[in-house]
Amino acid sequence: MLRTPVVRCVALEEITGARVFAKLEFLQRTSTFKPRGALAVMLSLSEAQRVAGVTAVSAGNHAIATAFAARELGVSAKVVMLKSASPLRVARCREFGAEVVLADDVHSAFALASEIRDLEHRFLVHPFEGPLTSLGTATLGLEMCEQVPDLDVVLVPIGGGGLCSGVAAAVKQLKPAAHVYGIEPDGADSMHRSFASGKPEAIEEVRTIADSLGAPFSLPYSYALCRRHVDTLLRVSDAELRSAMRWLYRELHMIVEPACAASTAAALGILRHELRDKTVVLVMCGSNIDWQTWRKHAMPEAADAA
Repeated sequence: MLRTPVVRCVALEEITGARVFAKLEFLQRTSTFKPRGALAVMLSLSEAQRVAGVTAVSAGNHAIATAFAARELGVSAKVVMLKSASPLRVARCREFGAEVVLADDVHSAFALASEIRDLEHRFLVHPFEGPLTSLGTATLGLEMCEQVPDLDVVLVPIGGGGLCSGVAAAVKQLKPAAHVYGIEPDGADSMHRSFASGKPEAIEEVRTIADSLGAPFSLPYSYALCRRHVDTLLRVSDAELRSAMRWLYRELHMIVEPACAASTAAALGILRHELRDKTVVLVMCGSNIDWQTWRKHAMPEAADAA
């Protein structure tokens, strides 16, 4: 894995009054944080499990990471993606040698991956649940603490919790006084519901442009780590995500997927006046997006006109 860089975001500092850094995890292998967890899991497989191969379910990024890890380890991969997935993401999975199966929606995708696991005896590399997944993403938190040793605040996008659980656990052990925010999209707020009820919860339907954060449910391990180490959960709307995507393009010349813009959306919006005089690190988690899809999300009116 690459030790991804941290850069100073002066344009965001002028808005928030904070000292702001971005952890550019979209420069990781496969352009997201996902290989950290996928490799941590797959390196633990027995020889028999490697021979049988792996499967995974994903809107795209985890499937790509699983395909990449499988290629690196000489393992076959059969991944389940959504029919609505970006053609770029599907193509990247196939470029890494994976067989791709398409499902109608996220709930049927998880069911299909479970069926492949049971019928073909493939190991299911879960997109966000389990100790090794969180251990893999904890390496990102460790890097941030080494790169910005005086950090006060961390903003982490949160879907199923695989990223946030590991990052938060590492940060809280190394920097106990730091405040960890988990940033969740309005239309996929399973972790908010779980925090409210005190146990993992599901949502009926994923309704957000941030498909990489569109987990239909939370699960016990990642939920428990998030509940223990995340200080505050916040929601951002699709409108705020679109605005943040445009801002990142205009001010920092970055083209990122909606999930990657979640931390920036919170900094520009609900946390704008809360971060002053703090040292803040934004986790920027992925950029597997093509220009047409970016334009459709960030500038829907222009895309419709075209």
